[in-house]
Amino acid sequence: MVAPAVPELTEEILHESIDARTEVLAGLRELGPPDLVQLIKQAPRNPGKQIGVYHHVTGVDASSSASLAAYINTLTYKENHQSTTKIVEGIYCCYNAFSRLDMRVHVTIPGSVDSYCIDERGEKRVASDELWLETYLCSVLRAYSYADDGSGDTIRKIMGVRRFNPVTNTETEHRFLQAAEQLFFRGWQLGSDSVVQVPNNVSNHLTSGLLKYFHTTGRFASGINLFEKLRTRNVEVSSLLAKVLFMGNEEVQAVRVLHESVKQSPMDYVMLDTQAEFLMQKALNPNAPDLKQERLKLALGCADRSTVAAPSEFGTWARLAEVYVAMEDWENALTTLNSCPMFTYQDKDAPIMPEPKDIHLPTLPETRLDEIDSEPESKYSEQVHPSLLSLRAAQYKGTFKHAYSILTEMTAKIGWDQLLKIRSNVFVMEEEYRSEKQPAQGEHIQRNPSIDVLRGSPGPPTNGDDHTDDEKSTNGESTAQTLVAENGDAAASTDAEVEKPSHTVTPEEVKGGNEDAEATEEQLSRFNNKRLCERWLDSLFMVLYEDLRIYTIWRTEMAQYRAQQMQYKKSAEEWEILGSLAFRLHHSPEAVEAYRACLSIRFSPKALTGILGDFEKEKNTRETVASVIRLVTWQYRWYSEFSPDLLYTIRTLIEDEGAVKVRSIIQATSLPQNVLDLTHHYAALCAAFRSSGTEG
Repeated sequence: MVAPAVPELTEEILHESIDARTEVLAGLRELGPPDLVQLIKQAPRNPGKQIGVYHHVTGVDASSSASLAAYINTLTYKENHQSTTKIVEGIYCCYNAFSRLDMRVHVTIPGSVDSYCIDERGEKRVASDELWLETYLCSVLRAYSYADDGSGDTIRKIMGVRRFNPVTNTETEHRFLQAAEQLFFRGWQLGSDSVVQVPNNVSNHLTSGLLKYFHTTGRFASGINLFEKLRTRNVEVSSLLAKVLFMGNEEVQAVRVLHESVKQSPMDYVMLDTQAEFLMQKALNPNAPDLKQERLKLALGCADRSTVAAPSEFGTWARLAEVYVAMEDWENALTTLNSCPMFTYQDKDAPIMPEPKDIHLPTLPETRLDEIDSEPESKYSEQVHPSLLSLRAAQYKGTFKHAYSILTEMTAKIGWDQLLKIRSNVFVMEEEYRSEKQPAQGEHIQRNPSIDVLRGSPGPPTNGDDHTDDEKSTNGESTAQTLVAENGDAAASTDAEVEKPSHTVTPEEVKGGNEDAEATEEQLSRFNNKRLCERWLDSLFMVLYEDLRIYTIWRTEMAQYRAQQMQYKKSAEEWEILGSLAFRLHHSPEAVEAYRACLSIRFSPKALTGILGDFEKEKNTRETVASVIRLVTWQYRWYSEFSPDLLYTIRTLIEDEGAVKVRSIIQATSLPQNVLDLTHHYAALCAAFRSSGTEG
């Protein structure tokens, strides 16, 4: 299979990329950045003039210095015969996150290979076999962690990264799982996903990588075998074993494993959470609606207990909130969401490099496809309305992204106005708090924007009772302004108005007041069982309001233009943003509509990935294959031969339709053969792993 092209970033000063990497070693907290490859080139006729170039890479076999040296040697073969320079030296840097060391291999061409490691202080150490084992495992995990999901978001974050598949057959799988078994109980040292507060034996980057691998490749038997062995050493591993059994549709065995293990460790929060997740999925099965409430009650018990077992973990509270949402217990869902412990998002370790002198991003002939190659040029000339660029929800990551998803799911099910009513029933609203603090002198309290911020659905009276219809008509009139259309040439109708939420009272406001604590407690006791809304959740409501406002303007304008039989025009990037907006708000048909409009203007991997999910749900095999071919080609164009999500899509297609049919559909597509071969490579991987459906 043809390897991706080699990008080159030219150094201003020789070895500055290596020096920059050494400087940041002390600040690395996760799996570490992608591997760095720095090459020294010189002109044969002018040996005194040397040029330093570098690129990043993931997925290269890092089990020994010889394998890394071999990678550098392959780069010398890729040099164009007509090139005026040749590679004379190379340094390969690969981070060992277990021991916090940067493993380095220095290759002189032709000549010697020297391996060593650099610690956080920049001092040299000897590279032992044990360190190489740790480095190899970290390298595989990084390949999955830094892989793109098909949308191109990860690829665009770091320029010039070659991405390879670290596990291409059952032999390399055996080596990977053997290393994982040896180092499994040190996995917590690698850190964990941003939604996990405290890494442990079963919640860390190693276990996340293993589960991602089994999910992608379908090698469930290997996963079951690994976790069965590890479970004999620690019962905690049962939760991982159960997850792999669920993936492989071995539900009865998975339930037995969890049942036996919870008896031994009744307060293991990961096992309880795994049970709750399974029960919730079974409850939402459309084939058994009569069992929904019974199963949700069981899920509620497990989820509630997991919050007791791990009160500081976001995941347990989020699961409990999701169960309440499934039960349509909106008040408890909102109260539970308010209880979620939120963490600052810790992004992946990324390389911090000086500005390169020059950038060379070559294209292989095998990856050339007109519709894809035109994407970068057209993208940067597009106009985007400022209101679309300022949507804060698009930037959410980690716990905030998950919490926002729960909030938007509630909104999609009950509507914005009803959500505001429930919010005012659950939380102390700013207006009632201010009025409660005022001495009862009978004077009229003036309403102003600081007290009543363009009120949406009215807050409850001071005593917290529900509103009557009369109260709604008297006190709850809409003061939201008529929204102005984004392009300024058409105002949205009154139906398009989204009422802005009033502010709640946050714990910080109560604690920061001048009144004494006793007075505060006495005042707050009058609000019965109402809660103080956390500042972050109050902020989420305002962000959701902005999302809904822009979404409503868009849909209203679309309806107006259609009624007048006029074309509704947006730039490709605006359509892409609107598609993401609709997807965030759980409006899938509208998201697909926006993504299609984007693709009608130019190619967009993000838009095509959004539509791909819709094709998969509808079991539209031909359109799914056509989308995958284009996404795989775009990935190769930007030096990535490996996307776990695209491999998973191909694998599930082969399981459902059979390898022969999928290969035939790929081959029947009217695209150049060199482009089709890139997708055939993914199908060949499924055959190498002996996935279901590849027998034919």
